[in-house]
Amino acid sequence: MILDIEIEADAEWDSRIAWGPLAERATHAAVAESAFPQLATTRRTVEIALRLTSDEEVRALNAQWRGKDKPTNVLSFPMAAPDELADPGPDFDGADGPELMLGDIVLAHSVCATEAADKAIPIEAHAAHLMVHGTLHLLGYDHQDDVAAQDMEARETRALARLGIADPYAGDR
Repeated sequence: MILDIEIEADAEWDSRIAWGPLAERATHAAVAESAFPQLATTRRTVEIALRLTSDEEVRALNAQWRGKDKPTNVLSFPMAAPDELADPGPDFDGADGPELMLGDIVLAHSVCATEAADKAIPIEAHAAHLMVHGTLHLLGYDHQDDVAAQDMEARETRALARLGIADPYAGDR
């Protein structure tokens, strides 16, 4: 699995933090806790694009794609069809076949930083949670009803435990 990460220079993401390795671990943990763990081991190239950017950029994307003219913590743009997730197809060897693009995840810096501060947790832990959350959205999970939300939260909690991050929903139960 390949993670293509882009960090917007003007978005104030702390350059002392190793965002790339954190994102790799977070996305892999989410895939492992999904119904599609084979995506991490198939020889077919599987890709996620992650952009760490500003609230302004996320606000514009949120307005354009969701009709909500405000920033949000994370946006996910799934690209893979559900049948491709369940069966990624032949084991292509890199350039010998098409890659499977799961989609794009975009995080807003100030929203993420504010939420982390409100929860009294490091921004890295909250960003990892949002990366896991976004990856699960790429894999077809949502939180539109109580049953789906409980399933998604349980998967997030297990993925975060793989990263040594405490259950972010513990206080809500």
